[in-house]
Amino acid sequence: MGFFEKLKEGLRKSRETFFNHITKILKSRRLDEDTKAEIEELLISADVGVEATEYIIKKLEEKKSEDAFGTLKEVLIEILSKPNGLNIPVEKPFVISMVGVNGSGKTTTCGKLAAMFREEGKQVVIGACDTFRAAAIDQLKVWAERAGATFISHMEGADAAAVAFDAVNHAISKSKDVVILDTAGRLHNKRHLMEELAKINRVIKKVLPNAPHEVLLVIDAVTGQNGLQQAKTFREIVGVTGIVLTKLDGTAKGGIAIAIAKELGIPIKFVGVGEGLEDLKPFNPHDFVEALLAGDDNDNT
Repeated sequence: MGFFEKLKEGLRKSRETFFNHITKILKSRRLDEDTKAEIEELLISADVGVEATEYIIKKLEEKKSEDAFGTLKEVLIEILSKPNGLNIPVEKPFVISMVGVNGSGKTTTCGKLAAMFREEGKQVVIGACDTFRAAAIDQLKVWAERAGATFISHMEGADAAAVAFDAVNHAISKSKDVVILDTAGRLHNKRHLMEELAKINRVIKKVLPNAPHEVLLVIDAVTGQNGLQQAKTFREIVGVTGIVLTKLDGTAKGGIAIAIAKELGIPIKFVGVGEGLEDLKPFNPHDFVEALLAGDDNDNT
């Protein structure tokens, strides 16, 4: 199964619960007040968010198109289309700091990203900077081995910044291409987390002044609007440069991607739709919207 088919399958719950209804309404009814109210309710229920929903309705009203469904596609693609290429520096290593709450799929995403870079023939180093959870270190080591990446860790409870420093230094000394740092995600202790992430950045900059080149926030799509709140908090704590949206195959709330793009203006750079190493891919707005609005043969809405 190709990635588009996996994405389409992953978004099936979102389609069956919300978007097939929206598609049917737009294809069969004119856009009167009742229709708009119904679409608005469905979009908000799908976690598209109030701001994005109001924008979509406004655009549908403005276009007054015979093809309201086509207009919806255009508007969703417009919202999701932000420059989402990676900020890869001219001189290696390329340093990525991964942030996100525990349970978001951050550690797994580190392994999948490493595998993606390894597929491109790059040498990858993974640094275990979440030193408070021994289980996180062990899990990351397994993913590093699966991806064929070099694994750098210290003892449980060690200084996270020291791990980051060693990982970056190793990459420089061995001329490796990519460093992926798995950081802690204890949002309940916001001040401590802010200090820890700031220290990691300070220490890295001593050896690589422009690093980290990317700060990717991992959000579990299943959390819906909570994920949006997490993104707002992390944006305050650290300069998030992109979003990785995971577990799209486990939720009916695929609309959260639209809410994140509209309300935060942070590009979605990757999406995950499964457990396999290959189940993380660069985000393509056109493919996402096509998969979200694809009619299902067994549509009974």
